[in-house]
Amino acid sequence: MASAAESTRSEAFDVIIVGGGPGGSTLGTLLKKYNPALKVLILEREVFPRDHIGESQLPPVSRVLHEMDVWDKVEQAGFPIKLGATYTWGKTQDPWAFAFLPLDQIGDPTRPGKYEGWRTRVAFQVDRAIYDDILLKHAQQLGCEVRQGVRVTDVPFEVTRAGKRVTSVTLDTGEVLAAKYYVDCSGNAAVIRRRLDIDIEAPTLLRNIAHWDYFSRAGLNASLLEGAVIRILIRSIEYGWLWYIVLSDDRSSVGLVCNAEYYKNSGKRPEEIFKESIARQPQIAELLKGSTPRGKVESTTDWSYVSKQVQGPNWFLCGESLGFADPILSAGLTLTHTCAEHLACTILELERGQMEATWLRAQYESIQKRRVLQHIKFAEYWYSSNGLFTSIVDNCVEIAKQSGFNLNPADAFRWLSNGGVDDVLGQFAIGGLGLSGIKSVQKRFQHERGGEVTFLIDGATHLTINLRGATQTSMAQPMHGKIIKVPVYERGTARIPMFGPYAIVVDTLKSASRVEDLLIALRSKIAAIARGQSEATAIFNQCIQCMEALTAQGWILCEKKPGDKAIRLEAVEEGEIVFTERLGPKSTRA
Repeated sequence: MASAAESTRSEAFDVIIVGGGPGGSTLGTLLKKYNPALKVLILEREVFPRDHIGESQLPPVSRVLHEMDVWDKVEQAGFPIKLGATYTWGKTQDPWAFAFLPLDQIGDPTRPGKYEGWRTRVAFQVDRAIYDDILLKHAQQLGCEVRQGVRVTDVPFEVTRAGKRVTSVTLDTGEVLAAKYYVDCSGNAAVIRRRLDIDIEAPTLLRNIAHWDYFSRAGLNASLLEGAVIRILIRSIEYGWLWYIVLSDDRSSVGLVCNAEYYKNSGKRPEEIFKESIARQPQIAELLKGSTPRGKVESTTDWSYVSKQVQGPNWFLCGESLGFADPILSAGLTLTHTCAEHLACTILELERGQMEATWLRAQYESIQKRRVLQHIKFAEYWYSSNGLFTSIVDNCVEIAKQSGFNLNPADAFRWLSNGGVDDVLGQFAIGGLGLSGIKSVQKRFQHERGGEVTFLIDGATHLTINLRGATQTSMAQPMHGKIIKVPVYERGTARIPMFGPYAIVVDTLKSASRVEDLLIALRSKIAAIARGQSEATAIFNQCIQCMEALTAQGWILCEKKPGDKAIRLEAVEEGEIVFTERLGPKSTRA
């Protein structure tokens, strides 16, 4: 029998990653892609493949998969292509949909396809048992050392002037391993965060609980997969909502999210309330006829939170150990993949030693916390606006009051605009929706009192950039294994990142203010960088939305002079991106 000393060995790594899910595999892959000399260890307590919820993605994930050089492998698996979502939410029970792009812009649906054209603007619905396994094997193929079925039992640390410094990780095998950097990608288990006793903030009343299972039948989803793309189904019931996520022709993930207090007071077992909830929703009940459940209803708390500290002298939090936003917007995998991308670029820059370490760490912390918090706030608004809830309506009203919305779409939009929602740097976008989509959704929401949803720049003949009182700083943008310093204008809490459509708009406004001249100059700038008419149209639409956001924040001053040509914009309830499902999309391009 080996002695205790013989069963414990010290091994030096550059990076030890705790958790082999999408966060850990993305981080490991990008570290090895851009610096193959790094010694990276990924520790995963389970043995893949294994089921996991969080199957519905947003388009930014595809970009990260492409950056990881794994998009083709994921595409080869044949996961359904996700175009958007369909909801019963707001004023009526009539299902409505939103799309990531207009239906007539969907190109060749042949699978497997390439990451180009319309495929860069959509997402996947993934079976996590298969998906996570693909990603972890890819990280291993790029040179990461991967150990599955291994638990981290302790994370020793020392207290220094700079803060708590991790000294090693102890495994259930008895091994003690050391590294230069330690990263917590262990999700809600938060192995390192909990061991370092880092507090979390839960700035929300969204105390929900989720119950779910998987259902199978030959041809189960044939009626939903007749087209080239699919949407996640979100269906309200009086005390919460159900998701229905198509994973393949024959398998679906189905779950219930309900108020935790309601669930507790119901006195029902998870299996009972889950089965009853499906029976209450006729479309989902009909879809599941004749199917076989896996037979294991799982449950988890679904509370939004963000860690008060996300990095220390030699450690980082990443993904859901850093923060979690309610799943109503399907943002979980997006937040995790993009967070891991940012962290990979940060560690790579720390290794290069050419940028200020304090700035790199502070940027990672502030940007990732901000992204989670704005998703939490948007989810609160989403919940507060559902007139279909009856059992938890008081909670929804309280959520709205706490967020300062008073269920008024104008007030809510003011928060959205001034909050600088920029889940994709340089654009105005969150939850897969651009600003025009957000406005169209707002017209469908139930509100305590009226309030017209309009565009501030509608009718403007002159737009003038207003940078008075602004200071110039910079923010981090991860890109191809590096951190790019993006110039930023800041004034109070408002900011303009000079990147993407925002940069195009500001640069154009510096030389043109009359709308007629402005739009000509804008189209000329876009034509010089766009790859085809479809991309040019998408960038132009993003620029118009950025103009509206900058106007709401006071960066653009509008004038309406008689006789001059004006911008005409209308927030529509029925359009190409947001529309009633039974009516289908309606073109508004004319």
